[in-house]
Parts: sequence; C-alpha cells; structure tokens
Amino acid sequence: MKFSLFVHMIRDNPEQSYTKLYEDFIELCQMADQSEMRAIWTGEHHAMNYAIAPNPFITIADLCRYTKKIKLGTGTLIVPFWHPLKLAGEAAMTDVLSNGRLELGLARGAYLYEYDRIIPGMDAMEAGMRMREIVPTLEKLWQGDYSHQGKYFQFPSSTSIPKPLQKNGPPIWIAARDPNSHEFAVTNNWHVQVTPLWKGLDEIIRLKNIFDDTCKKFPKNTNRLSMMLNHCYIGNNETEIEKGAIAVSKFYNNFGAWFKNSRKVVQGTLDPLTQEEIDNNEMYSPKEMRKNQNIGTLQEVIDNVKRYEDLGFDEYSIWIDSHLSIEDKKDFLDKFITDVMPKFSS
Repeated sequence: MKFSLFVHMIRDNPEQSYTKLYEDFIELCQMADQSEMRAIWTGEHHAMNYAIAPNPFITIADLCRYTKKIKLGTGTLIVPFWHPLKLAGEAAMTDVLSNGRLELGLARGAYLYEYDRIIPGMDAMEAGMRMREIVPTLEKLWQGDYSHQGKYFQFPSSTSIPKPLQKNGPPIWIAARDPNSHEFAVTNNWHVQVTPLWKGLDEIIRLKNIFDDTCKKFPKNTNRLSMMLNHCYIGNNETEIEKGAIAVSKFYNNFGAWFKNSRKVVQGTLDPLTQEEIDNNEMYSPKEMRKNQNIGTLQEVIDNVKRYEDLGFDEYSIWIDSHLSIEDKKDFLDKFITDVMPKFSS
C-alpha cells in the first residue's frame, strides 16, 4: 500500500496570519516529501477560510520549490468552474513546472455556497453534467487539434499549449461516491478517489464494493487504482486521543454547516455554531469520530490501515485538515511516517 497526505490551510480566527498558515502548510508538505509518501493532495475552494485554496495549480507550482520527489496532486479541483482549454493548459504548464510530478484529482464540488458565487443557479446535478463534458476533453486537448461542440462549451480546433511533460498527460483521479461516478472513471481508465467523510468502516466497504463491481463490469479497462482518504490521529493515551477526536469533530461540524449553506458568513468565516448546535450533531460527535475515523492508539491506527489494505485499496491518504495546532499535526505526521508506514510494503 502507498500513502499520501491530503492537506489545506484552515483559518480558525481573524488573528491568524495567512503567511504563517502557508508556512505551516509547507512544513507538513516537506515532511511528506522527505518520507516515503507517494503524493501530496491539495484542492480548490473559494471565499471560505474553512479551506484556503483558490487555485491548486498556483499552490503546486510553489510547492515545486520546497519539495524534490513527491507527486503533487489536485485534491480536488472543482471541474465545473473551469473552461476546458484553461484547465488543460494550466494543468500542462504545472506538469512542466513540476518536472512531470502533477496528478489531477477532479470533482464536481460539494458546496452550494461556492456554486452560488461562481456559477449562480448551478446545482449538484448540473455540476456533474459539466464535469462529464469537461474531463474527457483534457486528454484530447493534450493530444492536440481538438474541436468541441457540447452543451456547455463550444470551441474550434485547439491544442493545449504547452503540452504536458508526462507522455499521456498527468494521471487523472475522479472523486467518486455512487455507481455512476465510478463508472465514469473506470470506463475512461481513470483512477478513483473515495472518502467516507464522517462515516466509518461500513461506508468504506460500500465504496470499495462499488469500485470492485464497476471494474468487473468493465474488465477491459485495467489501469485503474483506488485511493481512500479519511481523518487520522495517533494518541499515546485516551486524553490525547480525545483531543484528536474533538479537533476532527469541530472540523465536521463546520463541514456540515458550510454544506447546509444557511448560516451568515462574514469575511469568509462562518457564523460560529453554538455549543447546543454542536451537541445536537451526534453524527459529528467526538465519540463518533473516535469510532468512525482512523483515530486511536498506534496499534489501532495500524490495524485500521491493515483493514484498508486488505479491502484492496492501492493508496491511503491521511486527511490532516482539522482544528489541531500545527505542532500537534507535525507530531502526528511524524509518528505516522515513522511508526505506521514501515509496517506496510510500498
């Protein structure tokens, strides 16, 4: 099994410096690069301090200065917000700048808050339709002299300039949850990223079964890989474990509030949830996070990763975004790299 790091900047309060947050982000990425991790994934979000990532290509281009060997992936890029020519060209340029280290994690997006501001009136169904039109154009534009007449985009014969450094373009990973999105990935011979979000092992098994069933349905497409990401934290005792569970619980409470898109947002920050609201979100409680995320003692975390490996996942990505301090995140990442990864062959 291979490992990767899924990471963004999170701003908890207006006193935090964006410069310091980025320096902390770089430190985590350098730790991953200096280990045997395969990739770093960082995504795209807009107008929200919950995930500071307006353009992952800019971030990845800068990461090239601070890393040497690790693959650099968009995890994930919100495809409906992009014109096919712009997406193909910027991806190709980033692949050149990174010396062929780019990988493309692609999604339709999750937050109506962002849809309303970038493409007003677009819902999740339309976002999915736009994604299905855009993604297949990328490889054709990298090959060159491709014209397109679709529902959302039309353009005459065009070529991505520059072309990617990697022969067939950066590897493409599709964020998938249902059979249709898995089929979209597998039939095009692209890889699949899944996450159970706040849910536990049953959801992980459900997602893997969808991937396996889809691969059986289309056996000629043989180059597919599957990656799973969830939150992870290692504690030396129950007090430390509880701290990790509380930090992830806070993350998912905010996730849920952003997803509902019903709270006031000021300066990119969500109106804080009351303690009563947090207490009423049982599915995001620290107890549920302890049960459903990969949070526990060192041996518990190792055992969980072994379960993911036994299910057949090719890559496990640590979703390190939470409300832990940077010191706690670095301590955890060091433990995972030092004490967990050597237990698994790459």
